[in-house]
Amino acid sequence: MKKLFRLFLVLFLGLVPSVLMAQLTFTGEIRPRTEYRHGLKTLFNSSDDAAFATSQRTRLNLGYADEKFRVGLSVQDVRTWGDVKQLNLSDKNQLMLHEAWGEIIFNENFTLKVGRQELVYDDSRILGNVGWAQQARSHDLALLKFKTDEKGKFHVGFAVNNDAEFLSRQLYTTNYKSMQFAWYNRKSEKFDFSLLFMNVGQERDADPTDAVDRDTRYSQTFGTHMNYRPGKISFTGSLYAQSGKDASNTDLSAYMFNLGMKFPVAANWKGNIGIEMLSGTDDTELEDNNSFTPLFGTNHKFNGHMDYFYVGNHVGNVGLTDIYGGLNHSKGQWSFATAIHLFSTAADLYLGPEKQDKYLGTEVDLSVGYKYSKNVLIKAGYSHMFATDSMEALKGGDKDETQNWGWVMLVFKPNFLKK
Repeated sequence: MKKLFRLFLVLFLGLVPSVLMAQLTFTGEIRPRTEYRHGLKTLFNSSDDAAFATSQRTRLNLGYADEKFRVGLSVQDVRTWGDVKQLNLSDKNQLMLHEAWGEIIFNENFTLKVGRQELVYDDSRILGNVGWAQQARSHDLALLKFKTDEKGKFHVGFAVNNDAEFLSRQLYTTNYKSMQFAWYNRKSEKFDFSLLFMNVGQERDADPTDAVDRDTRYSQTFGTHMNYRPGKISFTGSLYAQSGKDASNTDLSAYMFNLGMKFPVAANWKGNIGIEMLSGTDDTELEDNNSFTPLFGTNHKFNGHMDYFYVGNHVGNVGLTDIYGGLNHSKGQWSFATAIHLFSTAADLYLGPEKQDKYLGTEVDLSVGYKYSKNVLIKAGYSHMFATDSMEALKGGDKDETQNWGWVMLVFKPNFLKK
């Protein structure tokens, strides 16, 4: 941790004299969040006690831009309050390198960005930075960015991952082995759309008895995301499909779609309604995988804040249909949001030989935010899950227990170079 911090400090001090010649940014974030968990991600059991803990993300961000290049560096520490002794001699929480990238500017329409970086595209459903998670997500890759004209963008990314440098090929299962994607976006005054194609390779032992027999299973994700704004009402839509092989070498054929609408309700009030469906695999299906996986998206943003689906869970499962709606209010320093989700399975769910009802339950989310100053935010939220027998069959736990979750978060975002 000390070595990484010293490197960060040396880089910062070395760049300070160049402020007059280029653009230098130095910002930070301190974000403690306290949570009460009594049914988060899965149904709570009556034999368990509720969890209550505070986690914290501390992040430093350094950016530098010149006429021919840009660089970005972001280091962070993520910890739970109390996980290190007060009189500690060594900190088990090491500083993490969240981002470290350099970007060559060939001209105003063509750049190359290489290194560890966040990937945030469209509504973050397939590619997002998972900002809610204290650790967040970033990728190691090379990214070519083209500006086709004033309204169009085209990005192409390439990644190949290894645990270390070796003299011969070694099995890799930490992340995806390789990934290539192409993204095109075009915007106009009332309508914009994106096209995405992604090829992801997961490496596994094709023959566990053969030490050199490696097999990379490739899956393809492709589709579109659209926004239409004819007036005060706006519409969004997404349609994606997946094919190829999953990590277990099973044939993959899956899809998802989302249709949503936002509309004004009253002064400073906006409403939204929509439906999202992610295909699933019937419990009786033994040969093919029909379960859509949103891969590297910011999934906490979708399907309820209690993270019952696609947040480290519900992968290769019976899928999901989410009918949702909500109200948002913003005025001055205050903001409020409410949302309701009606969850059902997309495929057939069984408990033993008995087929279950598809309706899983209803979740209600409430949140409030207060902007204390330009660089200080106070946020809080409460969520409640009203689960059914089918949710219990899917997740386990006890549906008759109170399933709720509450949180409070402070966000400090200092700008260290601001006078």
